[in-house]
Amino acid sequence: MPNYLIAQVKVNDDSWIPDYAANVHDIVHRHGGKYLSRSGNITTLEGPESTLSLIAVIEFPSANSLHAFVNDPDYAPYAKARQDGTDSHFLAIDDTDVAGSIPYLTAGG
Repeated sequence: MPNYLIAQVKVNDDSWIPDYAANVHDIVHRHGGKYLSRSGNITTLEGPESTLSLIAVIEFPSANSLHAFVNDPDYAPYAKARQDGTDSHFLAIDDTDVAGSIPYLTAGG
């Protein structure tokens, strides 16, 4: 079942970005991941105005592959650099429908 990593990032120090952008895609790909978006074009439609600098959505073939990426020792130095230069949240979701009423999604709970 596909799983999605949603990264919400507010950049405080951008010195980590060039190295991260140049190297992390290959680590994501190694775990079967595919970027669906890595965008700074964020428009708040509801709620308080967002202060995020970027949001990334990465699809992985399974929860195991998503967790393997996040815990990959090769990713660790890039994760540390990102954590040191940002306020960020990584969220993982699957492709289920908690209400169970969308026919093309698996009913979740």
